[in-house]
Amino acid sequence: MAPPASASQPIHDGDQFAAVDIGSNSFHMIVARYSLGQLQVIDRLRETVRMADGLDGKGGISIEARNRGLECLARFGQRIRNIPRLQVRALATNTVRQLSRPQDFLVPAEAALGRPIEVVSGREEARLIYLGVAKAQPPKAGQLRLVVDIGGGSTEFIIGRGMEPLERESLQAGCIASTRRFFPNGKLSRKRWQEAMTELGSEFQQFAGQYRALGWQEILGSSGTHKAIGEICAAMKLTKGAITAEALPKLRDQLLLANRIEDIDLPGLSKDRRPIIAGGVLILEAAFQALGLQRMFVSKAAMREGILHDMLGRGSENDPRDISVAAMTTRYGIDEVQAARVEATALRLFEQVRTVWSMDDDDARMLGWAARLHEVGLAIAHSQYHVHGAYVLENSDIAGFSRQEQQVLAALVRIHRRGIPKSAFDALPDRLLLTTRRKAVLLRLAVLLHRAHDATPIPTLDLLAHGEQLDLVVARDWIQARPLLRADLLGEPDPMRDLGVTFKPLVA
Repeated sequence: MAPPASASQPIHDGDQFAAVDIGSNSFHMIVARYSLGQLQVIDRLRETVRMADGLDGKGGISIEARNRGLECLARFGQRIRNIPRLQVRALATNTVRQLSRPQDFLVPAEAALGRPIEVVSGREEARLIYLGVAKAQPPKAGQLRLVVDIGGGSTEFIIGRGMEPLERESLQAGCIASTRRFFPNGKLSRKRWQEAMTELGSEFQQFAGQYRALGWQEILGSSGTHKAIGEICAAMKLTKGAITAEALPKLRDQLLLANRIEDIDLPGLSKDRRPIIAGGVLILEAAFQALGLQRMFVSKAAMREGILHDMLGRGSENDPRDISVAAMTTRYGIDEVQAARVEATALRLFEQVRTVWSMDDDDARMLGWAARLHEVGLAIAHSQYHVHGAYVLENSDIAGFSRQEQQVLAALVRIHRRGIPKSAFDALPDRLLLTTRRKAVLLRLAVLLHRAHDATPIPTLDLLAHGEQLDLVVARDWIQARPLLRADLLGEPDPMRDLGVTFKPLVA
């Protein structure tokens, strides 16, 4: 099926792109210039923020950690002030995922950065990590590659072939989180270490068997934790920068000579990394044991590079979200012919109001995807299928989509029929409310116009917008021949009013 909107704005030589990775330990930003079909990195910024240190385990975060994050984002914002909005993408990961009220951080964070911030799931984070590593270090043809990324709050494991991830897992264990979890008072001991290894080992068993059965020919470690451990191994003359099954126990024994975290003394270890290195080494040793790893090389790329390359694919014929929507269409047995009818009509209506309603190609794409997936809930039950569909879309791991994008899709599907619940938009940030309501209006009309699943083409429709006043003009003969549709249209003003629109169906 063709993309739901016109092609994205063309990319020209000299265009700059920026990716912001709002991690649990560090915030990273990378700026690149597009030249001759390639991205050339022209600037990198990194600050240790340790947002995960501020988590209280109840969905809250300390004022100190929050302020460190906002101050860093304000500095990043100065650097990207002159880069067009659509050429900057900022993603938040595990720490923001754990907040019970993420908007309390995201609203001031977006103001500080001057750009929207999206939250990604652990599996989407894994996809972007793999993409970044694969672009920086292209794999050999046909080979399977395992990529491991130990962040501050979570660890991602990906097996892929070429540029495509085949398996993605995100474990709720990162270098900060594990240091706090297993050594909460800063005290180190072999007994605690062994107990922690046992706990982590049981968590790895969720996917270790499946991963080992699939196998791999190459292993790469991404993130600052792997780089730090590789440098320590080299400084201890255990390896020449790689990380091996023989080197890790020796490194761990050296680390445990210290009784407390603040006393850790390892060659090649920076002061910045000392407070969290125990958790990093612990996770890596557990991973080596559970997965039977022998040698891991350190990658020079991570999620931030993946974000950059993903931006080039978004809105193009290679948009990963199109692939995911097509996969869901097949998996849930959606009637593709009916979905195409609804999509085509929704986009016809969109084009008539896009200027007045200040909507763009991204809005058109989201509307098109919602139209393709509006009947996904029928795979569960016909009764309340719009509710079932919204649940599937909000809670599935859909490659290429951020959490906010999935929440928009879920909201559109939830309210494409029947009444509009007051809670329909509760999950959305304020900046997305107006355009989501407007897209919901267009999807409702398109679904309603095709309620009969009739293959007969719909005649010319004129949709006229005057602010939040919306008039739909239909042909008299056509509507009079369809009394059910006429009744449906006459019943729409009430739910449309709940969407903030005054709707009038008119007869030409």
